[in-house]
Amino acid sequence: MQSIRRAVIDVGTNSIKLLVADIAGHDIRPVTEASRQTRLGHGFYQTHRLQPGPIANTAKAVAGFADKARECQAATIRVIATSAARDAVNPHDLTSAIEQAAGLNVEIISGDREAELAFQGVTTDPLLAQTPLLLVDIGGGSTEFILGAGEHKHFRESFALGTVRLMEKIPHSNPPEPGELAACRQWLKDFLEQTVRPRLEPALHREAATLSTNNSPTPPSAHTPQPATISSLIQLVGVGGTASILAGMEAKLEQFDRERMEATRLPFGRLRWHVDRLWGLSLKEREEIVGLPTNRADVILTGTVIYEAVMEQLGFAELRISTRGLRFAAVMDEPKKS
Repeated sequence: MQSIRRAVIDVGTNSIKLLVADIAGHDIRPVTEASRQTRLGHGFYQTHRLQPGPIANTAKAVAGFADKARECQAATIRVIATSAARDAVNPHDLTSAIEQAAGLNVEIISGDREAELAFQGVTTDPLLAQTPLLLVDIGGGSTEFILGAGEHKHFRESFALGTVRLMEKIPHSNPPEPGELAACRQWLKDFLEQTVRPRLEPALHREAATLSTNNSPTPPSAHTPQPATISSLIQLVGVGGTASILAGMEAKLEQFDRERMEATRLPFGRLRWHVDRLWGLSLKEREEIVGLPTNRADVILTGTVIYEAVMEQLGFAELRISTRGLRFAAVMDEPKKS
């Protein structure tokens, strides 16, 4: 099958990401990838109004990535905007700035569509293509939870939980004080118990019960599987900036290495070690950690504690990492015509 070269630019709440790849059916071969932090969501969550400075920085970053994609001779360039753009009262200010700077239309996608694309992107990895997964995609403004295997999704929902959103809701000192970590953990515990678990847990139990029935030579028991059983049957996979950074820190990577990152497995105890370590350091000290980009040394605090809370609340013992987000799915399709 002949390949075609396409590009996707993902406009997120915290950063802008580029993927240029050669596509042949479902085979995706990255040509170049890049990320630039513009903090589109800075100062956003009190008024839900995108601010002029972050809009200008975002439009400039998109224009630069569009030029890069054209230099790579991409046949199409697709621009997708997610959480901050869809929640904003002034999304037109952003789309107009990007269209003027880069000459490209912008698709603002729903939370459900973002979750769908994230799952499709992760399962382009042959090792995860048919595995039962709970995918957790932490962004700057939202977190997507998707449960399924292969082309079959049994739950997908986007929640108002993200690294930048949480950092602005519960500010921390430099270095953070112990009480600030405790407050963040308590807020997340309450949010997951009240908002996420009532919607997600029934789907997890149904999926685990089905898997237990399919894998058991004896008749299934009538009781609902407990979290330990769920954890043994369904893999927890993290995707997005926080997940990739956790893999980079764990493997002490000085540069992006997809193979080594995706081989990373983080037991709950090891993830908690990273949380406790990061929250005990000043910003300058965090900026010196191998595998942690300096421009992510602030939001990594909230990102890691979100994964810690998810694992603790849902009973998962291990976090697996994927570096393939919604861009890996979005790049397979041509951009929509205006």
